[in-house]
Amino acid sequence: MLRKAAVALAGVALIAAGVAMLVLPGPGVVAILAGLGLLGTEFPAARRVSERLNGYVRAAWRKIRSRPAAGGDA
Repeated sequence: MLRKAAVALAGVALIAAGVAMLVLPGPGVVAILAGLGLLGTEFPAARRVSERLNGYVRAAWRKIRSRPAAGGDA
């Protein structure tokens, strides 16, 4: 029970820090995903949300990487 409470507290703290870092300097999205991943170790609902968000982030990253470079030879 103590482990579950500690994981919940740490996960929520990471998510809160990540939300703050969305407007402050820092890796906000990474911290949010890390917090969800940590919560997912103890809570199945958080695991499902984390897996879904990771899928969206990976798809967006692939889409960004496949774009042609800006500038070119024009």
